[in-house]
Amino acid sequence: MKWSFYLIVFCFPISFFGQHSDDLKLWYDEPSGDTWENALPLGNGRLGAMVYGNVDTEIFQLNEHTVWSGSPNRNDNPNALEALPKVRELIFNGKYKAAEKLANDKIITKKSHGQMFQPVGNLELSFPNHTDYQDYYRELDISNAISKISYKINCVTFTRESFVSLTDRLLVIRVTASKPGKIDFTANFTTPHANSRIETKPGNQISLWGRTSDHEGIEGKVEFNALMGLKAQNGRITQADTSITVEHADEAILMVSIASNFNSYQDLSGDEVLRARGFLDAGIDKDYKVLISDHIKRYQELFNRVVLDFGETEASKQPTDERLANFRNTEDPSFVALYFQYGRYLLISSSQPGGQPANLQGIWNQSMNPAWDSKYTININAEMNYWPAERTNLSELHEPFLKMVKELSETGQETAKTMYGTRGWMAHHNTDIWRITGPIDGAFWGIWNGGGAWASQHLWEHYLYTGDTTFLKTSLPIFKGAAEFYADFLVQHPKYPYLVIAPGNSPENAPEAHQGSSITAGSTMDNQLVFDVFNTYIQATEVLGKESAFVDSLKVLRSKLPPMQIGKHNQLQEWLDDVDSPEDNHRHISHLYGLFPSNQVSPYRTPKLFAAARNTLLQRGDISTGWSMGWKVNWWAKMQDGNHAYKLIIDQLTPVGINQGGGGTYNNLFDAHPPFQIDGNFGCTAGIAEMLLQSSDGSVHLLPAVPDALDAGYVGGLRTRGGFEVVAMEWENKKLVAASIKSNLGGNLRLRVPNEIEYIGTGKLKIAQGENRNKFFTCSKVADPIISENSSIEELILPETSLYDIETEKGKIYTFSLKK
Repeated sequence: MKWSFYLIVFCFPISFFGQHSDDLKLWYDEPSGDTWENALPLGNGRLGAMVYGNVDTEIFQLNEHTVWSGSPNRNDNPNALEALPKVRELIFNGKYKAAEKLANDKIITKKSHGQMFQPVGNLELSFPNHTDYQDYYRELDISNAISKISYKINCVTFTRESFVSLTDRLLVIRVTASKPGKIDFTANFTTPHANSRIETKPGNQISLWGRTSDHEGIEGKVEFNALMGLKAQNGRITQADTSITVEHADEAILMVSIASNFNSYQDLSGDEVLRARGFLDAGIDKDYKVLISDHIKRYQELFNRVVLDFGETEASKQPTDERLANFRNTEDPSFVALYFQYGRYLLISSSQPGGQPANLQGIWNQSMNPAWDSKYTININAEMNYWPAERTNLSELHEPFLKMVKELSETGQETAKTMYGTRGWMAHHNTDIWRITGPIDGAFWGIWNGGGAWASQHLWEHYLYTGDTTFLKTSLPIFKGAAEFYADFLVQHPKYPYLVIAPGNSPENAPEAHQGSSITAGSTMDNQLVFDVFNTYIQATEVLGKESAFVDSLKVLRSKLPPMQIGKHNQLQEWLDDVDSPEDNHRHISHLYGLFPSNQVSPYRTPKLFAAARNTLLQRGDISTGWSMGWKVNWWAKMQDGNHAYKLIIDQLTPVGINQGGGGTYNNLFDAHPPFQIDGNFGCTAGIAEMLLQSSDGSVHLLPAVPDALDAGYVGGLRTRGGFEVVAMEWENKKLVAASIKSNLGGNLRLRVPNEIEYIGTGKLKIAQGENRNKFFTCSKVADPIISENSSIEELILPETSLYDIETEKGKIYTFSLKK
């Protein structure tokens, strides 16, 4: 294995690993052909492009973040409130199928089940006589967010370079040749939209205007305009009705702007034509060197915050599709680093402040009717998209999702009142750009009311990582509204002494004992979510000094929630009754929400629950859909089992179709559900970070789950709760060699490490005692579990660690090394 070294100086000189730029490229020796999942993604959070890299007919498949079917609408079902008592009665009497049928009739929406994220169309470049070529190469360099292809024809090397600018709202394409006068092509738009028109405009421009589709009775009212401008060096440019041809040029530069009339989920009064014209006019006269330089500078301000190096082997010299095909059978640690950074690249490219959140496919979709409408599924998938945001140092990219939560807290108030007669706000398991909050798809999936509860926890996480009290103040009404809903919606269980959610479910699973119905009362995940919702508001008011009678009432309600339970199979129970099956391999393991992303299940605070969670993971198995395997990487990292987490990474980085049970990865490293869902990419990126650094269990835990395959390496730039940043960390033989940690907020740094260390400067470190004094690391105590009399659960033996306390000052860097 080969390592590269470079010198970083903080308090003392130390050698660390560094990441090769070649390790940050996806590259191939053949074009994409007709396969979308072979194309390479570009984006700036508003405009997305898939670059096919075909020789004679190049395709740039285009998306814009607000191009959705439909228009402002609501989908509440006003019949729900009257039916609610009867649905609860049926549940409590064990008539789950009857409850599900009534919920389908009276609670599930009779209106839109959500609108579709739709493509804009394609920009196609046709190159005459470019069929007999040699030395083909294409790449996506994620160190600078630029795509390139090159090939030779008759001793002339042709090159195309493209990027979607993070500073100018443009797709920029540069076509060059190694000899003058060799550039010949025709450019045109195509679109699948029936309501559209394509025409050339003065000044070597082509316009594609369109209106999105009607869907499920909601009229399509999003109007969009894609505008391409072209300029060439020498040669001749001619315009036809819908296309532009370049002949004998030395170089050509194309720019594409896309805009819509979308202002907000309530407002479509924008002028898409004027906007698209403005974006293009602002860039068309800029020098190409300025455009690309500005883009790279802005991109690298984000991307370069984190460096990860696991070393490289000969396997890293192969094309990306070959590395993917061989990964499970070879040693290729730098492929893991590439996949980690690719997830960060995809988040930068699909989520930018002021834009829409990354949806089920990020910002890339070629279908007018995509799987699951490419919406926001908020019973796991949309939340998973943003797991890397804080921990991989991309906090500001969290903003679109956090804004969506705020908007859901607005639309969800009417849903809570109309459908359930409660205060506050709520959302079910899906939403879209119109911020619908009614239940969709059918009671089996859609009756779940925890979408708003889960999504709201992201605002709290953002505060825990940044310490931004101004942001916390603006979030407090959202936390309060989520808590008010549950304070009103909870109901006394007639059999158990608990307040429960009814109807609820454990997405999207059903026990045989419930007649195959998902509807239940008091599922473990529902209880965990309500616990977090109440805790978040209580803790936020304590931070802001806003104690109230409502806080006191929440503490009482919290004490009446069902505790987590350990069942007869030594598992963490998924339902209130002990009806789990060890043969159940369902992709959703929602009741492990309490292990991750929440921190209710802990190896140090709740060891038996921790052991039960491990048994649940083993019983459910590894192979599943892509996003599910991504979640499992995080869970096994929390289990401090790096080898099992790495096994899930191998399963994830397996070509589609090889894993029995689904999942895997496409040649362009997109995650496969299948089909493509981007959440698996983001989940696995977060999971790799969790293997190296955790901060949700009362301390900053360095190297909690390093696998044997990655037993040496370097990482820099990961962040933790409490505003700490691991500026640099090196390990060998799974032991910490050296680390430098910056304190951005000050306060106590409780450090958990796999071996004894010393602090450079003072030498001796203080052994940690008692609770962590740092308010950002408060861990709320959960009730002791109820353990089945048939259970024989035993606590796990954990790896030995050392635990230290360091009182830090804001802005100071603290450096540690292996104790000699």
